[in-house]
Amino acid sequence: MGLLVLGTVALDNVQTPSGIKKNMLGGSAAHFAMSARIFDEVNVVGVVGTDFPSVHLDFMKRKGANLSALTIADGETFRWTGEYCKEDLNTALTRETRLGVLAEYVPVISEAQKKMAYVFLANLAPSVQEKMLRMMSAPAFVGLDTMNLWITTALKDLRRILKKVNLLVLNDAEAGMLTGERNCVRAARILRGMGPRIVVIKKGEHGVYVYGGTYEFGYPAFPIEKVIDPTGAGDTFAGALFGHIARTRRSDEKTLRRAAVFGTVLASFNVEGFGMARTAPLTMREVEKRVKEYQKFCEVV
Repeated sequence: MGLLVLGTVALDNVQTPSGIKKNMLGGSAAHFAMSARIFDEVNVVGVVGTDFPSVHLDFMKRKGANLSALTIADGETFRWTGEYCKEDLNTALTRETRLGVLAEYVPVISEAQKKMAYVFLANLAPSVQEKMLRMMSAPAFVGLDTMNLWITTALKDLRRILKKVNLLVLNDAEAGMLTGERNCVRAARILRGMGPRIVVIKKGEHGVYVYGGTYEFGYPAFPIEKVIDPTGAGDTFAGALFGHIARTRRSDEKTLRRAAVFGTVLASFNVEGFGMARTAPLTMREVEKRVKEYQKFCEVV
């Protein structure tokens, strides 16, 4: 059992209206794992530099992440510095990106990990995602996330790997960039035509839209009175969504509906604190409690 996630493990410097935090544990794979570990065992595939704090490694291990495929390379860890303004907490202004050891990274996984059935390719260069996918024996279900940078700079590579995945997760702005279509419903249909059987479009504070060909549905975001730090919310959403799919070993409409609820709820926890301050201590009992609150919030009478 368990799942494999490829992505970044980073050091984040973040400024929001609620304050400034430096050298926080971040990255697409790290946020994904912190959410998915509630549902299933998570194998993290990525790279950090020799400057990466051992306290962060110990923290992830304590939370149940398998780090045997996390390479420690000579050099500097990938670092991201971003800022959110109070007028728009949905969009981060990137102040600095330092790739460090990520620039030359090639995934390395064990023979046992190559045979894993559930694989998620979190936000990373499509060429690296494809290298990882080629290493896998015969995965039963593959998910993928991407971002505006790769749509702009590596579109050919991205289109090629989209033909090889079962699930695509991206936000509404990225869906628009990739399809040239601002309407989420029409964009999802175009995206499904590119390869993935299931398309999940994240809409931030406006919720999520899911399209699976024979079905479609959407959910609102869980109401949060004060957003502290949105960094990693999308990866947290993806971790819970994919974690539930991997745990159940199913990807039918009923499973996807439940998975999207879990993703929405986990993302709501994420934004309530800096970094992983709110997601790290979570248990399934706490998650289920908020799920019930969310179901009541969404109830149609």
